[in-house]
Amino acid sequence: MNSTPLFFIIIVFQYMIAKSINSLPLWFFQHLLKYGEICHFVSTKNGGLSNPPYDSLNLGFHVGDNPELVLKNRKRLASALEIPLSNFTIAQQVHGCNVKIVPKELIGSGAFHYDTAISATDAMVTGTSNICLVVLQADCVPILFFDAKKKVIGVAHAGWRGTVRMVAYNTVKILREKFNCSPQDILVGIGPSIGPCCYEIGHETIVQIEEAFHNEKGYINNRTPDGKGYFDLWEANKTQLMQMGIPRGNIEVAQMCTHCNHTLFFSYRHQNTETGRFGAGIMLKSL
Repeated sequence: MNSTPLFFIIIVFQYMIAKSINSLPLWFFQHLLKYGEICHFVSTKNGGLSNPPYDSLNLGFHVGDNPELVLKNRKRLASALEIPLSNFTIAQQVHGCNVKIVPKELIGSGAFHYDTAISATDAMVTGTSNICLVVLQADCVPILFFDAKKKVIGVAHAGWRGTVRMVAYNTVKILREKFNCSPQDILVGIGPSIGPCCYEIGHETIVQIEEAFHNEKGYINNRTPDGKGYFDLWEANKTQLMQMGIPRGNIEVAQMCTHCNHTLFFSYRHQNTETGRFGAGIMLKSL
């Protein structure tokens, strides 16, 4: 662990808390900060070493950036969090609904090389301490899970495809069936992602959403005569969680649009080209 004192500035917003730790900006869910047995974070695009269009704290090996710079960015984040990079555990995300239970043998998967990441997985859960589960995104929704009674954590990556394929729902299902978690005890953080203000989608995507949810009411807003509309990923994922029994009060939604806040977070839609990935992660501490 880094013994150097941490100097940070705290900014409190309505939904999340921003801390600048050794000049590295990070965001935290207010309700998860109340639990000393976990460490969690949402990184930004700032404070790293990558060059445009990946500037600057790109954490994704798979987007075309210089892998040496990505590794330095990850080490910088790990140092600020005082978590060894070898504890970071990352998957090869495919916009699916597969949920992987992560045992101690998989700790560090994907931390130093993309090829070692857990294959074809968009959600991970574990009850093992010191495994820092991390998802990467640039407009998709990062979702963090924590059951304080069962001491179980989880992460999910949900773009429109993952949302339609019910990745959040499936994550709670695994927590219930494999860890005997009660939905009443699960806390959830829905992180920064493209918001309903900016996420315009076409008719074909809307049809798939209607088929998946049997009703797009509340999910598709501002419909246009040519069949387009704006998808509310936050509401769609929150509804899935509540359908699984998680109380509304247990769900903290960042309400931060990555497209609107493109100077703070990577946004594929805003960049309209190659861009980096910011991370969201959670870890059970050894107490």
